[in-house]
Amino acid sequence: MASYVVAPATQVEGEVTVPGDKSISHRAVMFGALASGRTHVTGFLEGEDCLSTMRAVGHLGVMVRRPGPGEVIVDGVGLHGLRAPGVTLDMGNAGTAMRLFMGLLSGQPFDSELIGDESLMRRPMERAAKPLRAMGAQIETLDGKPPVRIKGGSRLHGIRYDMPVASAQVKSAVLLAGLYAEGETTVVEPAVTRDHTERMLQSFGVPVRARDGVISLAAPQQLQGAQIRVPGDISSAAFFLVAACLGARKPFTIRDVGVNPTRTGILEMLALMGADIRLINHRTWGMEPVADIEVRPSTLRGVRIPQRLVPLAIDEFPAFFVAAACAEGETLVTGAEELRVKESDRIAAMARGFEVLGIPHEVLPDGMRIEGGKPFGGGTIDSRGDHRIAMSFAVASLRATAPIEILDTANVATSFPGFDLLANSIGLQIAVRG
Repeated sequence: MASYVVAPATQVEGEVTVPGDKSISHRAVMFGALASGRTHVTGFLEGEDCLSTMRAVGHLGVMVRRPGPGEVIVDGVGLHGLRAPGVTLDMGNAGTAMRLFMGLLSGQPFDSELIGDESLMRRPMERAAKPLRAMGAQIETLDGKPPVRIKGGSRLHGIRYDMPVASAQVKSAVLLAGLYAEGETTVVEPAVTRDHTERMLQSFGVPVRARDGVISLAAPQQLQGAQIRVPGDISSAAFFLVAACLGARKPFTIRDVGVNPTRTGILEMLALMGADIRLINHRTWGMEPVADIEVRPSTLRGVRIPQRLVPLAIDEFPAFFVAAACAEGETLVTGAEELRVKESDRIAAMARGFEVLGIPHEVLPDGMRIEGGKPFGGGTIDSRGDHRIAMSFAVASLRATAPIEILDTANVATSFPGFDLLANSIGLQIAVRG
């Protein structure tokens, strides 16, 4: 089993460029497959999750090539040009891919089946299946979890779906199915979620109306091949944001990061704690805003996180919990029950790690109370195969007084290949075992 052994570190310095945004990379390949003509993607995340999406569209009869690092060319077959895969489509560890493919495949004339790795096969899929069934899709799950079987030939119709829980993946699944539905499809969000699907559909020539949490599109539509430049993933940048807050002695810069306002909750939460974070060199890549992020030496203090920020930072909470453990005073996070159904139960996983390190905390049904600013030690932590848990506890080494061993780290490659090398280049001390 792969593991990290992380020695205590004292500071970080330099600058980094993090891998491409995972959410955007998934969508670029999927939408490129449905487009007429060629789509050229640069900055593509070559992590296992996005490679699973690339392999899946290949099984659906789409020519996909990788002519160079971070570069993908998709020769789209049009909205109605996909072919029966002939194999079960394996999504690996990619929950985003599975839920989005549920929407994409609901309107196809052929049957399909989606599976994943051991972790993904335990994750809930009914939140996406329920609205798709309301549109006319025929979808079966096993006790609400994969395998997901989709019967082809369904005649879909547009619906207005009021989401009970804010979820960009569910929203995206419904909008993808809406491309194949008769009439208009509308999703109403209870809180703002990441809007990469809406932005990218427009990049491919599909008009989408989005205002005050109400998102609509009307079929029929035709996607046209596009040039997509993928910015750095703010979810990956989060580990270095926290590392810089804890260990920078002079300004530390993260280059070319996507700063879509539906993703910048981590920046707001760290700023509330007193972090000195500045966005510089603003520009736009396609429909996505991009900037360099500069972090200056900071003293963090505990805060109560407004619930409005939770959906804007849902993937960044493991890293944020480490920041809270190092801040002076109490930090309270509530309204984050979504963390229970990620690659692991991230509330429980972080709590188990805090117990090992001796960090005072209280587990809540929908979050955590953390008493920060106290010295903590080392020990052995089981990441449960969750990449974000593993990387977060690696960053905790900046305040640990003894080495931290992190078990089951192979899945770091799903979102951040080369994390250990990049982290070591700025001052962390990660040894990879196994």
